[in-house]
Amino acid sequence: MSEITAAQKEKLVAELRQVVADAEELLQLTAGDARESVSGLRERMQQRLSDARLRLLDLQASATEKAKAASMAADDYVHDNPWRSVGIGAGVGLLIGLLIGRR
Repeated sequence: MSEITAAQKEKLVAELRQVVADAEELLQLTAGDARESVSGLRERMQQRLSDARLRLLDLQASATEKAKAASMAADDYVHDNPWRSVGIGAGVGLLIGLLIGRR
């Protein structure tokens, strides 16, 4: 899986906004008696929804892969450096305890 860039995320958001705009237009058209334009709009919406679903699935798969890789890296580090990991955990716990105690 390739890394998702900010530009790709913005493009996905723009596509989802277009789907919403098309849905609003569909609602307005169905209030009247515009059969041909409704069917064309529905086809466009179905295509855009399909494209958006595919991109969202790619984003989800990419995020899952990154999370698994980070989890494996953390697991390997803990196994390779158990005492250092315990020290880091204790230090983080101490900092959190101090921050909570200040309230």
